[in-house]
Amino acid sequence: MNPLKTKLPVVYLKPGEMYTAERPTMVSTVLGSCVSVTMFSRHLGVGAICHGFLPKYTNTKHCDSHYMEDFKYVDYSIMQMIEGFDKYGIKRSEIKVKLFGGADALFLQGDQPGIFSVGRQNILTAIQVIKNERLNLIISDTGGMRGRKLIFYTHTGEVFLKRLKQGKYLKKPTLFEES
Repeated sequence: MNPLKTKLPVVYLKPGEMYTAERPTMVSTVLGSCVSVTMFSRHLGVGAICHGFLPKYTNTKHCDSHYMEDFKYVDYSIMQMIEGFDKYGIKRSEIKVKLFGGADALFLQGDQPGIFSVGRQNILTAIQVIKNERLNLIISDTGGMRGRKLIFYTHTGEVFLKRLKQGKYLKKPTLFEES
């Protein structure tokens, strides 16, 4: 299957955005230190994806309202995705979750990758929220020094991933699907 040849509607997910679909859609995004979490319910064919670039939401002023800029936070985006699935009546045990990104891409020259990198903090935050909400993380491809391009099919939960190498794609995409 060629992930780029499709007759489905195509959405490009920018940093700080979240997308939920009831209808088949192909969503693509490019990640560096950002993370994307995908959620999928096979039962209802509902899929969602977020592209968070900062780990934790700390602004309590907007707690009762949803501002588009709030989706830049990994924890906030995941919680909003869960809330959306709850509104559909989807049980947590039915949600298949995948996590991607969090490369150590944002360093000053001479810095070493480590626990304090934005990418690492994004990964740890996503894993913490997923664990705290008792979700089923079935696949993750995180960390490292290279960015990633993702293609997510909202109606199947499939994710195709290409690791970026010095501004170029590796030749063959990898399909990340549940076993």
